[in-house]
Amino acid sequence: QASLMESGGGSVQAGGSLRLSCVASGYNPSNHCMGWFRQAPGKEREGVASLYTEGIRTYYADSVKGRFIISRDNAKNTLYLRMNDLKPEDTAIYFCAAAPFLPDSSCRAFHPRQWGQGTQVTVSS
Repeated sequence: QASLMESGGGSVQAGGSLRLSCVASGYNPSNHCMGWFRQAPGKEREGVASLYTEGIRTYYADSVKGRFIISRDNAKNTLYLRMNDLKPEDTAIYFCAAAPFLPDSSCRAFHPRQWGQGTQVTVSS
């Protein structure tokens, strides 16, 4: 059964760093959009970063641009999110997501078809 599994969340102080990982099991999401979303308490889920698994372009929300880096190791079937200079407002549950790439579209704001279960990130001031 196809699934996405996140890990790497935790509690850090402001200014700290974390690296999230997302392993795809049961399938190989090639030719997919993949990305990270987050949901803070009382807020809607928002896109954080995304990429096309067969390309080099990456996309970021303005709130994390310059601090977060999304990457993928196709050999390990793993998606990463390196988060630097974390701020209290980055506190949220972070979800990994994927969807087949659609022709004539972009992975900048894709609609996920597969979700992970989420991992908590807490940043204290």
